[in-house]
Amino acid sequence: MSLINVEGLTHGFADKFVFKNVQFRLLKNEHVGLVGPNGAGKSTLIKIMTGQLLPDEGKIEWNPKIHAGHLEQHIELQEKVTIKGFLKEAFQEHFDKERQWLTLGEQMATATPDEMERLFDQYGRLQEWLEQNDFYSIDAKIDNVADGLGLMQLGMETDVSKLSGGQRTKLLLAKLLLQQPDVLLLDEPTNYLDTGHIEWLTDYLKGYENAFLLISHDTDFMNEVVNIIYHLEHQTLTRYVGNYQSFLKQREMKEQQLQEAFNKQQKEINKLETYISKNKARASTAKQAKSREKKLQKIERIHQPTKLPRPRFKFPLGSEPVRMVFEGEEVSVGYDRPLFPTVNLKLERGEKIAIVGHNGIGKSTLLKTILGEIPPLNGNVSIGDRVKPAYFEQEVHLPNMTALDYVWEKFPEHDQKDIRAALARCGLLDVHLRQPLSSLSGGEQTKVRLCEWTLTKTNWFILDEPTNHLDVDAKDALKEALMAYKGTVLVVSHEKAFVEDWVTGVWDVEDWVQ
Repeated sequence: MSLINVEGLTHGFADKFVFKNVQFRLLKNEHVGLVGPNGAGKSTLIKIMTGQLLPDEGKIEWNPKIHAGHLEQHIELQEKVTIKGFLKEAFQEHFDKERQWLTLGEQMATATPDEMERLFDQYGRLQEWLEQNDFYSIDAKIDNVADGLGLMQLGMETDVSKLSGGQRTKLLLAKLLLQQPDVLLLDEPTNYLDTGHIEWLTDYLKGYENAFLLISHDTDFMNEVVNIIYHLEHQTLTRYVGNYQSFLKQREMKEQQLQEAFNKQQKEINKLETYISKNKARASTAKQAKSREKKLQKIERIHQPTKLPRPRFKFPLGSEPVRMVFEGEEVSVGYDRPLFPTVNLKLERGEKIAIVGHNGIGKSTLLKTILGEIPPLNGNVSIGDRVKPAYFEQEVHLPNMTALDYVWEKFPEHDQKDIRAALARCGLLDVHLRQPLSSLSGGEQTKVRLCEWTLTKTNWFILDEPTNHLDVDAKDALKEALMAYKGTVLVVSHEKAFVEDWVTGVWDVEDWVQ
């Protein structure tokens, strides 16, 4: 059964298309991965599917009998609502029917014999509905999902208005999973999940009985949970059957076949053009030349396969600092109360340290304390002489300006040509440079921010989850640049594959808590 039909979907910004004439169907029980480079239009497609954006052309038809659910990032979370209470809202229909059932029970206590038969029939049907829809296992379901996504550790009576951005996303994801819609639309759901929670979500989605469409740059996760791949690139959408690894093999084979067909056609075209140019002026061969000219005009041209330019990050090193870059003595980190016991920390010149631990344990707060943005609750924090840190914060609000103007404003000593070249090296196309930053994808915004670092001489990088929105090629390029960087690095990451073979040490915050 088709859950959604998409036909002739076209969308763009200004005079540039994001995608053209996209069409596909989502079928019952399909687990679809939507992949493609940053800026290909993946998130835009989901926003159109959910009605948040209107397409320029085309139509979307949802099956009226099905319920779709997606992560709504801008829901207002009310004060004095607990995590437990918020998750219970996923079962509102169940609780409404329970109230009706209890009310009928009260009415039956004073009903006349004539009323009793009608009330008893309604009472029985409601009781049957509650039993068939697992009403009595709601608490167990909530606890299972909350524990799997790390909400249980926060305390189920915690006020939802006090949650951080990452904790809030996990809460909204948990509620969505508990609702079990016929179609799940998930845009990078693993961004705020650590390894254990990703493993739980992997198992959950592998066993999900309904359909879902998923965007994720975590290829290991994607490979485990999908059975269909939709590849969005060069404004077109292509369907592949199989998981992510299967898609890579099929795409490589398809590109080889397309290149061979292109080469063969080019030979034929060159042969026809050569014959026409040599023979169209001769009376004896003009007729044959005219015939070949008509044949040439009818050829449906194959476009040569092209690949988007791979980002290239190169971070210049500033002046060399003293040996001890950072030192913390008996440091206690937190706001109203310590997030973990007092620690002693040292970071020496040239070290590259990964900070790991589950979400909410205090990794971002530790970075801000090290940088002096948050005072320690106890102890001393000192940064060495000639240390010039550069901080990649996880959540930032970029100004309402274009990517070109944003970087140029920070580096006015460069001319526009230099700024454009720097952005291009970081994987930004010309169409992206004059778009408002707010209209760029999360990955494109990250590339703009990293572009600043390619123009800045520093000697200490502090990065908080820098790969959250980056596509595979950009992630690999950043990893190579950090490996080559001669300065000091402190990085928070939940992606083991990103840090495991180049960092010189690991600070596991969970070890400090024990």
